[in-house]
Amino acid sequence: MSTERKWDDSIVRYPDPAIEVLDPRFGKYKIGNSVVERLWSGSRWAEGPVWFGDGGYLLWSDIPNNRILKWEESTGEVSVYRKPSNYSNGHARDRQGRLISCEHGTRRVTRTEYDGTVTVLMDNFDGKPLNAPNDVAVHPDGHIWFTDPGYGIMLNYEGHIAEFELPTCVYRLDPDTGAATVVIDELEKPNGICFSPDYEKLYVVDTGVTHKEGTPRHLFVYDVIDGERLGKQEVFCDMAPGIADGIRCDVDGNLWASAGWIGDGYDGVHVFAPDGTRIGQIHLPEICANLCFGGVKRNRLFMAGSQSLYSVYVEAQGVPIS
Repeated sequence: MSTERKWDDSIVRYPDPAIEVLDPRFGKYKIGNSVVERLWSGSRWAEGPVWFGDGGYLLWSDIPNNRILKWEESTGEVSVYRKPSNYSNGHARDRQGRLISCEHGTRRVTRTEYDGTVTVLMDNFDGKPLNAPNDVAVHPDGHIWFTDPGYGIMLNYEGHIAEFELPTCVYRLDPDTGAATVVIDELEKPNGICFSPDYEKLYVVDTGVTHKEGTPRHLFVYDVIDGERLGKQEVFCDMAPGIADGIRCDVDGNLWASAGWIGDGYDGVHVFAPDGTRIGQIHLPEICANLCFGGVKRNRLFMAGSQSLYSVYVEAQGVPIS
């Protein structure tokens, strides 16, 4: 089936050619009368979507514009949730439903309390400022795992230029005590991060690889040991010729990876079975930077597509916060 689609058309004939089945295992997740919808456009680099089911809205970052945006499910309206956002990038919710944010501009991880005040959870390690936290995942025990590749100090466009004072690492943070440990230090630019639905595996994207033709662009997986440390690094899949960015797992253990920097036929979302086989793709007309599941039944995939926000209903469900 052709994956070509005219994105300026208001009506899309079913089934949507932008949703491609590459392996029979993906077939059950594709809904014949569901299409990819562009919900909004107008950002410079959309990132970090996070769903608030109790409020019926989605938050996501527009990093260069230094703001967090809010999309209301009931009305489709988009408003500014926070500006300035300190060039926030990735977001998650903790076990109490509070917003956890990675801020480029202030080089810190924060928590937004119920009353709207912001608590700084971590902004340094061993007395040195973090590089620029990027993406985040929360373990059921409450610990916050986040990546710190430093993109926010490499350009003024997404933060403030500064010197790297720490290696690029993945941290495990106790938000109650502020104690943090390095759990990964071998990646050049650790970026997207998520747990498997049973929290026994951790997936991490490395976006630091060169763009030289033929270079592997790996997405890695680690065994989580006692909820505290990781086993040896293993390659989960190779995203070449492009790269992955944000990632999420569904309840069946499939990994959904935002992807881009190649163009038609590649940019969008790539879906992998638990064994690392690419089983499906959702094609977008622009780079996809990050994604999350939401909606009343957690079966609506939201995609932050660089300048736009997209969604599509699938028969997969995101992992609940519990």
